[in-house]
Amino acid sequence: MVRWHSPASVLRNTALVLAPLLIGAAVMNTPASAQPQASAPTTTGVMVILTARPETTREQVMAMMPAEIRETVQLYLRGKIREWYGRGDGRGVVLLLATASVEEARSLMDALPLGQRNLMDHEYIPVGPLFPLGLLLRAP
Repeated sequence: MVRWHSPASVLRNTALVLAPLLIGAAVMNTPASAQPQASAPTTTGVMVILTARPETTREQVMAMMPAEIRETVQLYLRGKIREWYGRGDGRGVVLLLATASVEEARSLMDALPLGQRNLMDHEYIPVGPLFPLGLLLRAP
């Protein structure tokens, strides 16, 4: 039997495996006295995890769905949503927004019907290039 994994879980698991390896390689290959100052990571998007609040009823969400869907599709067509997924537990969605800051992502989510009625909890995670990969391009 083939077991399928969601793209989000594959990406998360890959990051969890690669991060310690790349960080360890960077520490071992860079003398402590010559370590460059860490620059602020580049944010190329924001992952938003939306979860129905415990007190939110299915009826409340379903009443808002026609408007929520229309406005979400408009965000996608404007290039603000790169990827979108349904949560495996059925309690919300995961969006990868093309925004340069959490503040911009928050303003987009707050403007949606579910956000205006405060029916969802939002978790915002800025994402960008995997910084330690740049260390692999340095001359030994």
